[in-house]
Amino acid sequence: MAVNRTPILKRCRSLGIEPAYVGIYKKSKRQLQRSTRKVSEYGLQLKEKQKAKFIYGVLEKQFRLYFEKAAKTRGVVGENLLTLLELRIDNAVYRLGFARTRREARQMVSHKLFKVNGKSINIPSYQLKAGDVLQVREKSKSSQRFKDVIDSTGSVLVPDWLSADRDGLKGVVISSPRREQIDTPVAETLIVELYSK
Repeated sequence: MAVNRTPILKRCRSLGIEPAYVGIYKKSKRQLQRSTRKVSEYGLQLKEKQKAKFIYGVLEKQFRLYFEKAAKTRGVVGENLLTLLELRIDNAVYRLGFARTRREARQMVSHKLFKVNGKSINIPSYQLKAGDVLQVREKSKSSQRFKDVIDSTGSVLVPDWLSADRDGLKGVVISSPRREQIDTPVAETLIVELYSK
């Protein structure tokens, strides 16, 4: 299995995004040396794709599959793509505040710490749908790890398309997220243009 081992702050600097979008709340003291060279249209499109892949922790092959699925679904392709990425179980765990970062959420899901509708899931890319109930398995609810995580993510805002019960370590997918409910700083139209070439 391929793993992205790029240092997070370095990658955030090069892509021009705030580390808070990936769950890191510390700042780098280094400043990115800005080039005065004009970036081509292709360069801008590629950067937006790299941003989306980095934020959601998805590699190229899987990202392309998401795009193809989004293109076949009725509606705006770019919005469909972001909706598919948001409905991944690892992203939902992060959004509910049960993990500090998406990488941590991915690891927790891989270790079978979560159940969807009472069924144990260990695939981070598992697609949730409206009405799904996501909860921490009984054995893990009393663990110190979750107490620490809940304490550190107490101020995190849960998006409107999710409902969280932090005391019961449980969440419900109310509906599929709309574009205005997704705060990811990605221009999805540029990604669509890139793949449409």
